[in-house]
Amino acid sequence: MKIITGVGAAVLDHLNLIEDYPKEDGSTHITQIICQGGGACATAIVAAHRLGMHGQMITTIGDDETGRMILDGLDQEGIDTTMVEIVPDGISPHSEIMVNPQTGTRTKFVCNNTLPPIAWNKDQIDQIRNSDLLHVDGTRYDNAMAAIKIAKQYGIPVSVDGCHMEEDKELNRSMALEADILIMNARYPKLVAKTATTEEALAFFAANGPKVVISTQGTNGCLAWIDGKVEVFPAYSVKAVDSTGAGDVFHGAFLASYMNDGDVRRAIRYASIAAALKCTQVGGRAGIPTDREIVSYL
Repeated sequence: MKIITGVGAAVLDHLNLIEDYPKEDGSTHITQIICQGGGACATAIVAAHRLGMHGQMITTIGDDETGRMILDGLDQEGIDTTMVEIVPDGISPHSEIMVNPQTGTRTKFVCNNTLPPIAWNKDQIDQIRNSDLLHVDGTRYDNAMAAIKIAKQYGIPVSVDGCHMEEDKELNRSMALEADILIMNARYPKLVAKTATTEEALAFFAANGPKVVISTQGTNGCLAWIDGKVEVFPAYSVKAVDSTGAGDVFHGAFLASYMNDGDVRRAIRYASIAAALKCTQVGGRAGIPTDREIVSYL
């Protein structure tokens, strides 16, 4: 079993199902509240773990009730959390998410991670060194770049989630170009590569480091740079109720498939189905499908 270590966001999501999203200074009714583990990196690691990899997380959380719930959620999924740092009197990151089931869309209000950076002890370094893959998000640039440096030192391939961005786009670019596998959302490529089109941005990244370059485009599927050109992969149609975590699940599912056989096109189709099926349930984790469900859909 391949080992994937994640360094990035582990968050508690409060998912509020609403009747409709109101205009500013308006109001609506919350019909249901669901509490679920989230975070870009953590959700990707849970997805990869559920789909056949061994998932590990290195991150920081507070010693508050939110932190305990984050840790419990990861433990229940079977994720190795022994290298998670618990900060005394720290405030754990959490999100308030307004979900409109009629459209399947969500609006997020995120509490920023103000915890200190990871201290990086020998055991945490060894966990990365003994992994088959490192996956990072950009929620904490300091933690991500430190982890990438460790991975590069020991020849461990790096997957970067190109989603969260620093104001200084040069920092984002420096992290993206360290990736072996770079999967970005729709906005990231042009902003970070400073190109007029997404196609030009994918070509730029592919020419300057990453071996795998993909941009997810929501309901429009995704674009990938393969064999010197951009290929378009359509999204799969489902009755969506919540898109929370769909991109993160795409990451985890892609990595699980790609690390198994190295087939980029198959991994994209596999991940696209996983992300679509996730959207049929509320929250980033509840709807993560099994391998059997994905293969059956294929």
